[in-house]
Amino acid sequence: MKTGLFRFKLLATFALMAAPIFVAGCAAHATYGYRVYDSGHADYHVYDRDEEVYYNQWVVETRRSHRDFRKLHDNDRREYWKWRHEHHDHDHH
Repeated sequence: MKTGLFRFKLLATFALMAAPIFVAGCAAHATYGYRVYDSGHADYHVYDRDEEVYYNQWVVETRRSHRDFRKLHDNDRREYWKWRHEHHDHDHH
């Protein structure tokens, strides 16, 4: 009987210690992204992991230095969104 109780306590302790790791990992993944205003088209976009793929493609195609999207100059952002509207995917706005 002691062995069963010991195993239960060990399993419960492990579950309590591991839970924050799984919750934090899921929360970090779910909250990645932010809204960005596109002044050239007067609309909003969500810059997330999917959009980052397009941004990286734009950087390569236009032979630019990679910078954090939030640190781009306004004219570069306008050029990106212009390019992005021309390379529209049907799942993302």
